Amino acid sequence: MDGETNTLHPEASQASAISAKTQALASKYDLRLPRYTSYPTAPHFHGGVGAETYGQWLEALEPGSPASLYLHVAYCAEMCWFCGCHTRVTKRYDPVADYLDALLSESAMVAKRLSAPLKVTHVHFGGGTPTILTADDFVRTIDTLRADFGLADVAEIAVEMDPRTATLDYVKAMARAGVTRASIGVQDFKDDVQKSINRIQPIELVAQVIDWLRDNGITDINMDLVYGLPHQTTSSVLHTIDQAIAMAPRRVSLFGYAHVPWMKKHMRLIDEASLPDVPERWSQYLAATAHFQALGYVAVGLDHFAAPDDEMARALSEGILHRNFQGYTTDTAPALIGLGASGIGYLPQGYVANEGEIGAYKELIRGGSFATKRGIAVSTDDMVRRSVIERLMCDLAVDLGAVAREYGLPDDTFATELAAMDSLEGDGVLVREGGVVHITELGRPLVRAVCAKFDRYLKMGEQRHSRAV
Repeated sequence: MDGETNTLHPEASQASAISAKTQALASKYDLRLPRYTSYPTAPHFHGGVGAETYGQWLEALEPGSPASLYLHVAYCAEMCWFCGCHTRVTKRYDPVADYLDALLSESAMVAKRLSAPLKVTHVHFGGGTPTILTADDFVRTIDTLRADFGLADVAEIAVEMDPRTATLDYVKAMARAGVTRASIGVQDFKDDVQKSINRIQPIELVAQVIDWLRDNGITDINMDLVYGLPHQTTSSVLHTIDQAIAMAPRRVSLFGYAHVPWMKKHMRLIDEASLPDVPERWSQYLAATAHFQALGYVAVGLDHFAAPDDEMARALSEGILHRNFQGYTTDTAPALIGLGASGIGYLPQGYVANEGEIGAYKELIRGGSFATKRGIAVSTDDMVRRSVIERLMCDLAVDLGAVAREYGLPDDTFATELAAMDSLEGDGVLVREGGVVHITELGRPLVRAVCAKFDRYLKMGEQRHSRAV
């Protein structure tokens, strides 16, 4: 059962009647902009930060300080045509096992370079498809991380899951290993949408995996949905949301599909004529955001929604929500160690990114070197602007004077940027109250356009970023 029902959602009719003003805003501000999961953003990383610099940064970490781990499992059983991740398709397990050996070797290298053990509070398995690992290899990986880093007793361990490759044995292994959160890739439940992106995934399969997780004590369930896909309509997106919410996830991410075939060649397999235009993407986003809130979920930043009693909703209300390469997070650790091909991490000194090509990554690790290919050291100016951008992305508001004072700078540090927002305020995207900027509900999908005002690296109109809406 994937079709649209005859149920009328008031949000659909409201969003489909997009005003002329909103269409003008879509045209005016729908620039290609970074997602601001870091600042400076990844296109500005460079080869001047390499393996030796990374090693020195690791050595300088304060003993016992909080840290997070990100493990990139860079293989999938099948390529989804909408996917923007670094991944490789394989039908055999040997390449996966060989890659995992290299990843665990990298883990040991990082642990050895530390001056003393850290306090790892968050572990995130991303991909690719983490559930492509065997159950035994998954448990071995967690055991290795515990031995290398000493995970905190209350560490959150989160795993991205493709229901098509998940098994009951794997779920049981996750529970034994201490997994606390699972993120289910759903995208859309509609048949023609699934076929158009090469991801056939019946709703019954998703429900079965969620039942397995809950039966084994993993009750913090996230779901990933996508709008802007081929053949989607506003009504069909709302119907998918209803189907998803019926399974009671704690959190839902609603991402806009980024069609970048010049970067991801497999996206050329998607029929561009079937993609929704900008006004329809607006309609889908606006209707979905309103519908989640009508269903009792808290809107978090640009594209996340959480149950009111979820930790993420509480972090938002307390002003301590953060944003990193996995999106919105409650993780407050000052260091994130990225493991695996294309793994990205951050430390107090700056950002580092691993070699993305799997063969080259394995060769570097087996040669005894970190696989750091590029990165960027952050200046004080970068850190100040990162704070401003993070608060805008998380809270949809920022007190510019307060941020400046936190870094010992004058209250009017951002006077130039503040003065450059006349057009945004005139269009109803934001409101200025002295040095405080508030994004309006109308401006929520354009928050990245506001962040861009503080981005000293950005060349407006660059085509390597995804659309703002």
